[in-house]
Amino acid sequence: MSFSDLGVAKWLSESLIAMKIHQPTPIQTACIPAILKGHDCIGGAKTGSGKTIAFAAPMLTDWSADPRGIFGLILTPTRELALQIAEQFAALGSNMNIKVSVIVGGEDIVTQALALQRNPHFVIATPGRLADHVLNSGEETVAGLKRVKYLVLDEADRLLSNSFSSDLERCFKVIPSSENRQTLLFTATVTDAVRALKDAPAKEGKLPVFMHEVETVDKVAIPNSLSIKYVFVPSYVKEAYLHSILSLEQYKDKTAVIFVNRTITAEVICRTLRKLEFRVASLHSQMRQTERINSLHRFKAGAARILIATDVASRGLDIPSVELVVNFDIPADPDDFIHRVGRTARAGRKGDAVSIVGEKDVERIHAIEERIVKTMELLEGVSDDRIIKESLTAVSTAKRESMMEMDKQGFGEKKRINKKKKEGKLPKSSK
Repeated sequence: MSFSDLGVAKWLSESLIAMKIHQPTPIQTACIPAILKGHDCIGGAKTGSGKTIAFAAPMLTDWSADPRGIFGLILTPTRELALQIAEQFAALGSNMNIKVSVIVGGEDIVTQALALQRNPHFVIATPGRLADHVLNSGEETVAGLKRVKYLVLDEADRLLSNSFSSDLERCFKVIPSSENRQTLLFTATVTDAVRALKDAPAKEGKLPVFMHEVETVDKVAIPNSLSIKYVFVPSYVKEAYLHSILSLEQYKDKTAVIFVNRTITAEVICRTLRKLEFRVASLHSQMRQTERINSLHRFKAGAARILIATDVASRGLDIPSVELVVNFDIPADPDDFIHRVGRTARAGRKGDAVSIVGEKDVERIHAIEERIVKTMELLEGVSDDRIIKESLTAVSTAKRESMMEMDKQGFGEKKRINKKKKEGKLPKSSK
């Protein structure tokens, strides 16, 4: 089976071959023909299975027959995913003079408004920033969105959660109604909210929703090649235990992603480990966009061995070389744990995941073990004696210095001001 057999345009099949993509994956084989026939589509498949091409190939095929205006809008939860999708669209359409605009936070909003006014062929956006344009940039800026033929929700389970609902609602007001566009939802986790969209009554003149879940997308949550371990620690010395884990003989040279739940934790750990001479980069929402891109590039290139990240890095991002995932903080949702540890042990390779478990995390660990149908094993080699002897003093000093620096630099101040503005708690002169 080739991409041409699925109905993909000849020029695009050639582009895929030039990119050394010869055979469609199961999600691509199932979804591309259905989308080309005009079906709305729900596609469920694990990270790394080719979901982007599953929606990009039919959209680009259709677009090339009638290249006009803003043809497709792709919404995704994080800036990094938006940039990654844009890179793939640009690469696939490079021979066809494709115009792609990325509309995400952290970039100049006026420059983005001008880009939207030029009616690029495809817009890849985060809902919050696009909603800002709808609200503030004027009718001329968003007029092109009224003729969108395709709407894609990538990582749909996250986009359909409550945290994005108001921004999505604002975005949907300026694009064609569901009966006048094709809607494509792709996700690694087919939640009840996503599944419910398939069972919604069909609109008159619309084909039924096509849904394809790649088998085992939800049944085998953790690959056999992934080792799942834990250390049980007092929560006030977690950083010292992290230092000890990263210094173990089996991990000291491995590429690692450390996941945390809060941006301030990511920043503290990054600065602390840097003072202890680890090669680290960080990725979180309070960094400027250029800093986030640089961090990812440094990590991918091997200039940084360790990436400290919030859940902006847990899904979809193409980081193929990770050998170790550390959950410094345990996520509240077991599926978030699955997405995090899915950064390693990919494509049959081995990988390790270590969770640092505090006294308040036990219930979360039990929920995760039930979800993944696997019991975590105790990580050997991290003892209290070793922590006291090798890590505690040095880590405590580095952490204290890092927090003092952050306080002097006003880390998080902009976020606090913006929050007060939204709540209307600042006087007009402060705004």
